[in-house]
Amino acid sequence: MNKPPIIEIRDLKKTYRVGEVDVHALRGANLTVADGEFLAIVGHSGSGKSTLFNILGGLTSATSGTIRLGGRDLLAMTDLDRTKMRRGTVGFVFQKYNLLPTLTAFDNIALSEQLSGRHNLKEPWFQEVLDSLNLASRLNHKPRAMSGGEQQRVAIARALVNKPTILLADEPTGNLDTENSIAVLDIMRGVNKKYGQTILMITHNPEAADFADRKVRMKDGQVLDQ
Repeated sequence: MNKPPIIEIRDLKKTYRVGEVDVHALRGANLTVADGEFLAIVGHSGSGKSTLFNILGGLTSATSGTIRLGGRDLLAMTDLDRTKMRRGTVGFVFQKYNLLPTLTAFDNIALSEQLSGRHNLKEPWFQEVLDSLNLASRLNHKPRAMSGGEQQRVAIARALVNKPTILLADEPTGNLDTENSIAVLDIMRGVNKKYGQTILMITHNPEAADFADRKVRMKDGQVLDQ
C-alpha cells in the first residue's frame, strides 16, 4: 500500500501589506510531496519560493488555503503547536549556515537538541550521520576556523539531530564552490536515501536541482510543472 503524501498544499495564498500596497507572494499554490521524496524547487527571485518555505516551516502564517504535514492541518495549529512542530518535525538548512560564532560545531548542534528537549547526540544513528558528514575532527572548532563546506555540514548535522520528518534546505550550496557544493548535495542525497528524510530544496542552480528526485518550478506565486 502506498504511503499518503507527507505534504499536501492546496490553493495556498499569502498577501503582505507593504505601505498601502498588497503584495501577493503566493497566488493559489498547489503542491503534493511524497513521503521520503527529494524535491527541488526552482524559480526566479520573487517567485514565492522562500514564502512557501517560511509557511511550511511554521515561521509565518498563510492568508488562506490548506497545508497538511503528515496529515496534520498546519494552518489550524496554534503558535505553540507550530513551535513544537519546528522543533521536531521540520529541520532547516540555510544558505548562510546561521551558526552561532561563539560556539563550537558540537555546541551549535547540541543547542538545537537542547531546544527540542530530545537527547539524540549519542544515538548510534546520529553518530553515523556525523561520520557521513566527516565532522568528527571538527566538532571542537568554532565557525571562523572552518571552511564554508564544513560550516554547511555542521548546519546539516544541526538540522538532523532532532530526526525531523522534513528537511527544508534554502539555497544550501549558494555560498559554496563547486567541490563543496557537490559534497554537500551528495550528503543530502545520502541522508534522504538512508534515513528517509523528505527534503525540499530551493535552488537557482540547475546542476544542484539534478540531485533531486523531482523538480518543480515556481513563478508568480504558483507552482508549475507538477
